Amino acid sequence: MAETEYSLPRATFDKPVKLLIVVAPFYRDIADNLIAGARAEIEASGATCELVEVPGALEIPTAITIAARMSNFDGYVALGCVIRGETTHYDTVCNDSSRGITLLGLQGLCIGNGILTVENRDQAEVRADPARMNKGAGAAAAALHLVALTRKWGGQRKGVGFMPAAEEYKLAGELKDNPKA
Repeated sequence: MAETEYSLPRATFDKPVKLLIVVAPFYRDIADNLIAGARAEIEASGATCELVEVPGALEIPTAITIAARMSNFDGYVALGCVIRGETTHYDTVCNDSSRGITLLGLQGLCIGNGILTVENRDQAEVRADPARMNKGAGAAAAALHLVALTRKWGGQRKGVGFMPAAEEYKLAGELKDNPKA
């Protein structure tokens, strides 16, 4: 069976984009390759980024949440690597870090998930290597595409679906000076 992969064209922007890369560098060499791939993709799209490190993959969603509340990033790139070991800790870290990132995305944050979940180091090295599978770049591209969608759909809303335009909101009771919300 022939393998075919498709990548969307690179996202383009009229205004500057700033991403935060959050990395868990437990496997330093793998993390460095993921970071290199992500940074190259971010720079190629004309965006900028900052980098923070956290102790492990479970802390990545928390760091993104803190940044979303306290800073001004347009999107986030989650990077790290979890290699299966002898215990069920692997399943917990994989599932819970992924679930945390997914829940943040469902709240509207633009996150590219580049946390590798692999069976062995060889698989991780191939996926992290910018000259091979380049999953760091893929995570950055995902975040950038979500930022582009947010900007496309994030303008002022006017009577979308069942949502009335902002000036149509009414409050309970009568207001003397300003009857609109």
